[in-house]
Amino acid sequence: MKTNFSCGHINMDFTHTFLPTVYMSVFIVGLVANCWGLKSLFANWKKFGNINIFVLNLGVADILYLLTLPFLFAYYSADSHWAFGQVFCKITRFSFNLNLYGSIGFLTCISVYRYLSIVHPLRVMGRITTSHSVVITAVIWGLVCIESIPDMFFDKTLHNSSTGKVKCVDTTSNFSTKEYLDYSIAWTVSGFFIPLLIILGCYGHVAVVLLNNPNIDQVMKQRCLTLVFIVTLLFSVCYIPYHIFRNLNLKTRILKSKGTCEDWFAGVYIAHQVSRALVCLNSAINPLVYIHSNENLLVHITRLWEGARRSHIQETTNNTRTSRAEPSSSARTSTL
Repeated sequence: MKTNFSCGHINMDFTHTFLPTVYMSVFIVGLVANCWGLKSLFANWKKFGNINIFVLNLGVADILYLLTLPFLFAYYSADSHWAFGQVFCKITRFSFNLNLYGSIGFLTCISVYRYLSIVHPLRVMGRITTSHSVVITAVIWGLVCIESIPDMFFDKTLHNSSTGKVKCVDTTSNFSTKEYLDYSIAWTVSGFFIPLLIILGCYGHVAVVLLNNPNIDQVMKQRCLTLVFIVTLLFSVCYIPYHIFRNLNLKTRILKSKGTCEDWFAGVYIAHQVSRALVCLNSAINPLVYIHSNENLLVHITRLWEGARRSHIQETTNNTRTSRAEPSSSARTSTL
């Protein structure tokens, strides 16, 4: 067991080097991918069916969060000094929560719609309209806001009188950690665990139907299985580690405030920072949901890739021919 002094001291070098790189990379890739995906969505609106409203809001949630990443990049690059004020700190953290739980909500809706269209096609044919999707979307945003608003009442900016720095934390100060952990657990259950169970139930049944029914169109089957893979990737890589280590990190902070300190506390902190970077990736991965649904866009991407590959091969071939030709030219020069 460590002493209280060593336990309370955390090396922030990892956070200050790791998170800025991730944030800026996700900002660039995610903004390009989402803008491209939304452009494709509007160009092929009717082809997406009833899920287009959910896909549109998924993209909007991503872009709103991506626009805050340059400020977080500046914050962590400046050794965790927030220079943009308390109000914008809370707005930045609120945008993250809207993106995170809004994405989970809309992915759940897309999963349920896919489930109904594959497992119960006759029952829902003509009964699910765009109006239904709009109402459900409004409900999702309302629920996400209700879940996220309490987070705004916790302290987010912490002033260090000795260094003059101002921190913009993603949870809260040590004075309210116990209350925040209770809130975080309830938030995890309602905003993550319940949607996860719904998605697992839907896609589990969908997988059984797809594998056991040879009459289903192969293109539809491939698209649905791809969507299952994307959603599974999102939850496994982005969402599950974040919720586990957010709550575990809060628990270690409570234990440290009571004088308990273990060697594994530092590992939990590092894992929590990594999970924050992973959950940020969801804004760059989400566009795959609507990219894979658009045949024209996939063909266009394939053509771009093939064109780039051919250009690279041609350039390599030309460079090889040039390098072979140069010795012979010098040889002729020396002969003359």
